[in-house]
Amino acid sequence: MVTIAIDGRQVKAKEHSTILENTQGLNIDIPTLCHHTDLSPFGSCRLCAVEVKTNGRWQLATSCNTPVEDGMEIRTNSDKARESRKIAAELLYYRYPTTEAVREIARKLGLEVPEQKGEGHDCILCGLCVRTCREIVGVSALTFQDRGLGRDIEEPKIEFDPNSCIGCGSCAYVCPTGYVQMEAVDDKRIILSKVFKMAACKVCGRYFAPEEQLEYISRQTGVPLDQLHTCVDCR
Repeated sequence: MVTIAIDGRQVKAKEHSTILENTQGLNIDIPTLCHHTDLSPFGSCRLCAVEVKTNGRWQLATSCNTPVEDGMEIRTNSDKARESRKIAAELLYYRYPTTEAVREIARKLGLEVPEQKGEGHDCILCGLCVRTCREIVGVSALTFQDRGLGRDIEEPKIEFDPNSCIGCGSCAYVCPTGYVQMEAVDDKRIILSKVFKMAACKVCGRYFAPEEQLEYISRQTGVPLDQLHTCVDCR
């Protein structure tokens, strides 16, 4: 354990834990659009800025991916921290003005945003879908493509590999803007333009999971595929 100070309050914190983890434990509200407690930190939205005292100087840092250190001092509600968050929200709102998740957080941080609900579903490159697919599902059907040497793309984007996708729907569940959508039509599920055939429960007949997902689980666990063709309610 290490001792840190958050807004003047002495706190015991787990070594290697992040600032955001510790502020959440104190019920301090710090906004974020790219953070999830079960995923690795990414720091893309920049909305979780705080001030941290390092070598005697106060500096801005993203709280979601900054680990605490013994003796660290943190300000979560300073003028500089609030202004940094507001600027990050302003940039997001400028780029994605019709996306409700962006509009909501922009309002919360003091921007003037029309009250009507946004109808857009933009990808804000938060990386939640990529990390979920890689770290929890384990198939890496989604990857983050950034600009750089040898990369012929104009803007960063999320790339989808339909050959790897098993149709579990985790990406749609974790997406904060509704960009990744999952649609059910009869015995099919559609995610990011790929159509999956759904498996019917051998007891009740209800379609409950994509065939490709069950096949993947069977390969990973060694459980025979036939034993997986029963929905949760009928087990």
